[in-house]
Amino acid sequence: MVWLPSIPSELPAGCRRLTGASPGAGATALRNRWQSQALPTPDCLLVLASTRSAEVPGISAAGCTAAARRTTALADAELLIHGPGVPPRWPLPPLPAGVSPALISRVVAETIPLNLQVAALGLAIEPPFPHLRFEAPRHGPARCISGGAAMDPERVDQLIHRGTRMGRNLRRPLVLAECVPGGTTTALAVLTGLGLPVTQLVSGSALHPPMALKQELVAEGLSAIAPGTTDPQALLAAVGDPFQALTMGVLLGAVERDQPILLAGGSQMVAVLALALAALPAHQRQLLCHRVMLGTTAWLATESLESATGSSSLEALLLRLEQHFGIALEAYAAGLRFSHSRHQQLRDFESGYVKEGVGAGGLALLAALRGVDHGTLLQGCDDAMDRLLQAQGRRPPAP
Repeated sequence: MVWLPSIPSELPAGCRRLTGASPGAGATALRNRWQSQALPTPDCLLVLASTRSAEVPGISAAGCTAAARRTTALADAELLIHGPGVPPRWPLPPLPAGVSPALISRVVAETIPLNLQVAALGLAIEPPFPHLRFEAPRHGPARCISGGAAMDPERVDQLIHRGTRMGRNLRRPLVLAECVPGGTTTALAVLTGLGLPVTQLVSGSALHPPMALKQELVAEGLSAIAPGTTDPQALLAAVGDPFQALTMGVLLGAVERDQPILLAGGSQMVAVLALALAALPAHQRQLLCHRVMLGTTAWLATESLESATGSSSLEALLLRLEQHFGIALEAYAAGLRFSHSRHQQLRDFESGYVKEGVGAGGLALLAALRGVDHGTLLQGCDDAMDRLLQAQGRRPPAP
């Protein structure tokens, strides 16, 4: 663990603001809270969840097969909790390229102080490690969104209620992270259902996300509910996932607390924030945004899925969120890059593989805000890859 003797208040080199031309006083105050020497050790909650939408062939690259994607969340959580040198109960699933972003998150957790906890929602297999329970395991994965009945309304209500209670009881800064294979598809579904024009702006784990397939599933799911339905709870029951319901509740409860929250991710975190904003009265929406900051990876922040936008897809998505709800949001990209990594699996991120997940971008941003330079994180990721390969019985590349 590194000692952080001095943390400057300016945005660290390499990091980039993704919203607005320049930050206002509120934005600087929020970011300064994360950079302050007086910041208590943050809680970091990784929410694992499952949806049958991830089993549609070709929908996700978080595992090359539907069977592999059923255990992706378990494998990622084990890597984050135990580190790359410990033989896991559930090995990392095969990927087309790259390596789990949980590797980045683990390196950050070894570098700065964090109170790490894991919550499990609807996994097909009970986790082999200690975890928080917000519902009975019998609920299982959410159904595929194409049927327009992803979750029972009672389940949605219970998860929102328990998340709200957690948000109201926050005592320390909170980093929210997720691992939900197929989660960008449910994100696209709820954002579309809320009325945001985001058809070409929601990415995925694949090098070339299957946009047409995602849009087809979303259209089928939304066509099965009453036209014009924009109620967040109804949309969650129709085309959402358990992660979204729980963390929407956390954000609603957090309005009543003066604790900063870092949403560590991309479009899935945008979807959760949109659901919370839609559920709040208009006069409380900016109050929530004064509590919340989004952090993501440089790779996701530079991806362009729609060339006509003139900016990255995520930047365009964030702008449409701000316009739709009349709010100003703080969102930043971490400066961590892998161009000079010794490992091909890490250099694959530079080609557009994997991009984000398991809180990697937000945690890398937090490390930078806490005074850790990108070279230190890069070296840590290279070393972690060495340990991962050795644990798999493979030879690391020469230094």
